Amino acid sequence: MPPLLQYIVKRLLAIIITLLVITSILYGVIMLTPPETRATLYMPKGGKMTEEQYANMIQLIIRRKHLADPYPVQYYYYLSSLVEGNWGYSPVLQKDVLSAINEKAPVTAELTLYSILVFIPLGLISGVMAGSKPGHAADNSFRLAAFVAATFPSFILALILMSIFYIQLYWFAPERLSTSFNILVNSDKFIKYSGLLTLDGLLNGRPDVSLDALRHLVMPVFTLAISHWSTLGRITRISMMTELQKEYITAARARGIPAQRITWRHALRNAIPPALTNSMLSAAALISGVFVVEVIFNLHGISEIAVKGMQDVPDAPAALGFAIYSVIIVLLLMSSLDLILYALDPRIRKGL
Repeated sequence: MPPLLQYIVKRLLAIIITLLVITSILYGVIMLTPPETRATLYMPKGGKMTEEQYANMIQLIIRRKHLADPYPVQYYYYLSSLVEGNWGYSPVLQKDVLSAINEKAPVTAELTLYSILVFIPLGLISGVMAGSKPGHAADNSFRLAAFVAATFPSFILALILMSIFYIQLYWFAPERLSTSFNILVNSDKFIKYSGLLTLDGLLNGRPDVSLDALRHLVMPVFTLAISHWSTLGRITRISMMTELQKEYITAARARGIPAQRITWRHALRNAIPPALTNSMLSAAALISGVFVVEVIFNLHGISEIAVKGMQDVPDAPAALGFAIYSVIIVLLLMSSLDLILYALDPRIRKGL
């Protein structure tokens, strides 16, 4: 088997095993509630029943859904339902959980994608520039900015940005679109190919929609990206400082190779792997932080499922679906970055 294919297979197996472990734990927590309580989640929608009919229906659901069987049997049927796309019905959302997730996922995906596209390049570039000249003005400025960025909680930064750029200057606004564009997007004239409004606007021949969507993404993207930029930049800076002190760099300087070429072609190549490893962890943490930002900027993404699912009466299918979706996204994201790291770092390929 080719090394790349072998690596991909290993990553896929790791994803499957991780999902099995996490879903088994999550379902085990759900099992702490009595079968009768869980059976109410599968009750038919609408209609009136007598107390006797209701009790009989509960017992019928318990038998059909195997809610009184041993844990391995219950987990097997639950896992089968997940694979078949039946993630349960949410009484709070009044729709199937998977349908609700599919409806909200593009909002979260667009916000996450642009945040990653911002903080990874900026973190690498600023870290390289600071690490290549330690103690200089650029390095000191970067360290100060990174320190300030790391100390601000995301929700505080979001509120500050809204008070300045929305309330006072009105340059950028919360939500996904302006009112006029929102009416257009929700009409029959606009086709949602991907759910990403910045892309769908172009596909519909409406670049003005894409520009408006980008304008509304500025504040939430900056809020999400800033703390991860500071972490990635500091790690890149340290990696660059370490690489520039090694013997092969000294030898390159002795041969008269220009400093810029040494920094960006030789040292950066070896400094990127540890920086990208940190990017994986930052991207995973970003998935968790995105939900807070969605709520503050009123973006109606996946976070809405979790928020509504926990209001008043806890909604187990919605909460469980939200947790599983988050785990799947984090695993896929980290696996994708693993493949990028595999392509860039020959040491990983030799270690197979």
